[in-house]
This record gives sequence, C-alpha cells and structure tokens, in this order.
Amino acid sequence: MGEISLNGGEISILKTIGLSGSMMAGGQLADRMDEMEGAEFLDALSGLIAMDYVIANKVSIRTMEAVRTAAFRVNPALARALKEAVYPSRQKAETGRRRRRS
Repeated sequence: MGEISLNGGEISILKTIGLSGSMMAGGQLADRMDEMEGAEFLDALSGLIAMDYVIANKVSIRTMEAVRTAAFRVNPALARALKEAVYPSRQKAETGRRRRRS
C-alpha cells in the first residue's frame, strides 16, 4: 500500500473519530466538528468513506442530518497506516541492522 496523504480537514475528522476503531455517533462527531463549514465537513467525510478509511453504518451520507443519524469508525485494517499519516512525527526512524561489537 502506498503512503496515505490527507488534508487538514480529513486529519481533523480522523482525530475526532479516533484511531482505535471504536464507533462514534454521528451527532457527536458533527458537534465536535462545528468549527468546520458544513459543506467542507461533508466533502472531507465523504472522501474518507470513499477511500475506505472511515466506515459508516449507513450507505448514503450526503447531508448533515444523515451524518447525525449515522455512526462512524476508522477502518481497523488501515488504522496503523492512518495513524502514521495523521501523526508523521511519531514514526520511528528506520534503523539499519546493527553490528555487534566484539
């Protein structure tokens, strides 16, 4: 799988939902994301769902009312890759094989 690149709105949504894989009620998500404009929020959320980064319990989420009645969670199969994309500074430096001192 290639590297995941996210914009600021998508990162905010993922941080709000949480990367643990637990469900979050749509009403709670909408309330916590009130600093984002509705259309921008819906666009970012739809993009995350289309890329299969976020899983929703409803198929069609095109309005804020639909968001409020749905539940969301981060796709557990992609949680580690998403965590690295959301928190790039937490990545461990790739270390080469170490030689033993003799």
